[in-house]
Amino acid sequence: MHHYFDITRNSSACNGGVKRAPTFIDAFAGCGGLSLGLMEAGWQGLFAIEKDPFAFETLEANFLSANSRHEYNWPNWLAQEPTSIYDLMGEQYRDQLDNLRGKVDLLAGGPPCQGFSSAGRRDPNDPRNMLVDAYLELVRRLEPDMVLLENVRGITYKFSETEKGNEEINYSEKLVKTLSDKYEVFTSVIKASNYGVPQKRPRFFMIAMRRGVERELPRRNPFTFASTYRHDFFQAKGLALRPGSRSAISDLEVRKNGKKDCPECKGFKAIDYKKPRTAFQRAMRIGFEGAPSDTRLARHQPHIVSRFTTIIEHCKAAGHLNTAIPRELRESFGLKKQAIRVMDPIKPAPTITSMPDDLIHYDEPRALTVRENARLQTFPDWFVFKGKYTTGGDRRKREVPRFTQVANAVPPLLAELLGKSLLQYFPLYRMDARSIHNAAE
Repeated sequence: MHHYFDITRNSSACNGGVKRAPTFIDAFAGCGGLSLGLMEAGWQGLFAIEKDPFAFETLEANFLSANSRHEYNWPNWLAQEPTSIYDLMGEQYRDQLDNLRGKVDLLAGGPPCQGFSSAGRRDPNDPRNMLVDAYLELVRRLEPDMVLLENVRGITYKFSETEKGNEEINYSEKLVKTLSDKYEVFTSVIKASNYGVPQKRPRFFMIAMRRGVERELPRRNPFTFASTYRHDFFQAKGLALRPGSRSAISDLEVRKNGKKDCPECKGFKAIDYKKPRTAFQRAMRIGFEGAPSDTRLARHQPHIVSRFTTIIEHCKAAGHLNTAIPRELRESFGLKKQAIRVMDPIKPAPTITSMPDDLIHYDEPRALTVRENARLQTFPDWFVFKGKYTTGGDRRKREVPRFTQVANAVPPLLAELLGKSLLQYFPLYRMDARSIHNAAE
């Protein structure tokens, strides 16, 4: 992905005349989708907080290795290892966090969302909900200039009477209320498919800007700013605003590529990659040659292949693409799961999940690969994923395998656009004169 917007540094500098890229810390970083987008936009990552070993291994491979395209400016006092937000705010790092207070430009992150998600079992007692409070405590400790938070749309819903017990909680309102004393807070539910991502994916975003700071664009809502510039942003990249799933993954179809032995998983086959076919696919491969990683195919039994074939044919004939499979068809196969969908090749895909079999390929009777899900999330082909591919049972609450890492990530392309927009609020950065004139209109 190449940079857009003519972002240059003014001749006048702040902070004692030292010119530098604005800095961010990524809390609950996952595999690094938000970090990647911000770095592509021109931000400098300081470090990331992620406690899962698999997800941290992915961060390490992409942002801390010798050949990383983007690197965190990782401090010496913090070990490069899985760390929880509670560990960071513990006694061990008290002095270091105190030294960072007021010096970080942006605290970004997305606290785990399982307790809020309408796609799962909304649970007001899920201990992971409390990580929102931990995030707010980290804001209080660091006093960053800006705060960026992403979460599922369900965080904006109040828990029902049966869910909430005796206490009514709306966590998005809690976030806004807590931060409003010191920050001007903006929120938006963004559908990623309206921002160049080939996947619907509605998500809650919050941007908070510290009060009393002189800004280049002091009264502009950053989400309005991003919406205004998305057209120029994607036009400059040669990309569509609403790409369909086929434009994202058609070069990964088995019938066009054939299969090969999976290089890292004995007994599995992988897609034997040939070449990109669309503008979107070429954009995902800028600066990268060869076959992408993470194309391991699921080992479907013959009866599963036959089932998927029938489901694809029925859904195409009945116009049920991208929607829940009709009940009678599910019942004919004895399927209780209601989330299974056949992709529509022309439209953005449904929101991908951590369950590989939630989406069936639009033409081929199989689940998607990690790489196909990564494409639908706008991860470039050079980005690699580490750890297990999948997990199950009770381990699902403790492990973050590759499919889950991808599903939980902020789409890097959307993060880049938001990062470009936020840069405009720093005196050292500006757009070219024509873009600023257009923004004012």
